Amino acid sequence: MMTAIGLMSGTSLDGIDVALIETDGERVTAFGPTGYRPYTDFERGLLREALAEAVSLSRRDARPGVIGEAERAVTLAHAEAVAAFIAQNRIVWEDIDIVGFHGQTVLHRPAQRLTVQIGDAAALAKAIRVPVMHDFRAADVAAGGQGAPFVPAYHRALAESLSCEGPICVVNIGGVSNITYIDGADTLIACDTGPGNALLDDFMLRVTGQPFDRDGRLAAEGHPDADWIARALKHPFFTLPPPKSLDRNDFASLVLHDMMPADGAATLTAFTAAAIARIIPLLPKMPEKWIVAGGGARNPIMLEMLRERIAPATVEPADAFGWSIDAMEAQAFGYLAARGLKGLPLSYPATTGVPVPMTGGVIVRP
Repeated sequence: MMTAIGLMSGTSLDGIDVALIETDGERVTAFGPTGYRPYTDFERGLLREALAEAVSLSRRDARPGVIGEAERAVTLAHAEAVAAFIAQNRIVWEDIDIVGFHGQTVLHRPAQRLTVQIGDAAALAKAIRVPVMHDFRAADVAAGGQGAPFVPAYHRALAESLSCEGPICVVNIGGVSNITYIDGADTLIACDTGPGNALLDDFMLRVTGQPFDRDGRLAAEGHPDADWIARALKHPFFTLPPPKSLDRNDFASLVLHDMMPADGAATLTAFTAAAIARIIPLLPKMPEKWIVAGGGARNPIMLEMLRERIAPATVEPADAFGWSIDAMEAQAFGYLAARGLKGLPLSYPATTGVPVPMTGGVIVRP
């Protein structure tokens, strides 16, 4: 059994989630504490600049200009996050077997066999004096897989604790939304479903100066534009079968013309829900239980819109099952680090489209 710390900084660019779990890489035997280190306004601005510059990258190891500056900031922020987490929870450094370091995705172009996560794992390992596993997605993408979503193996481990007769869907609504379809021990299907909070967050920042729509308050005051949503759902991505994945900015060209802020927030929230529901015809069966994690699970308006789209199936936030809404992906990368150490698969043909089950991750020791 291993003690692993997982680190995750998602496409919503809000900050770094930290989580400790006990696992053998197959079962999760205990959840430890969780933590969070928000990005500063400066760091968030730097990452937005890096995202804009990254569209011109053609090599995954290139770090020109602001991308290199952002990588240094990301690495330092992660080192601070781990140190604070260890101190606050009075954890003995020597008790940590492995740290799973996802890094910050700045470009995801699997069709070009290119995915870029910034973060200097060697510098992080030296700073925290613990072995670090990183670069989880590279082997999958190099083999022709989508490189995302990468958490389904962890979702399946969690689902083993539930007594469900039929299939369930675990939904993560971060910057991008993705689902894991689980039907017993043998059927595991996953894919991105479309924008999660990215479009909404970018809209909120642009029109209100706020980084996100807290509790869906602005969306609750508005009315979704059904015609705009119908047009947006004609994007060819939605008819592609799983597995499939997205870059955070793949839908950034969708714009809201002459729309009041509340109506814009309501429209983008409803679009996220509608995009998730569009995956149902592409699944083997209709899941009766949908479990939502990620930032979107904190948005009651988004959850209600999703319930309306997929009724009579149930939609519940992950914490209703004793799972973490905010730290699930951080836990997952601790779990995946343990799997990677044992050479176990991290991704599968039906989760990323990789030809065969693939292990992955690169270990760096201090």
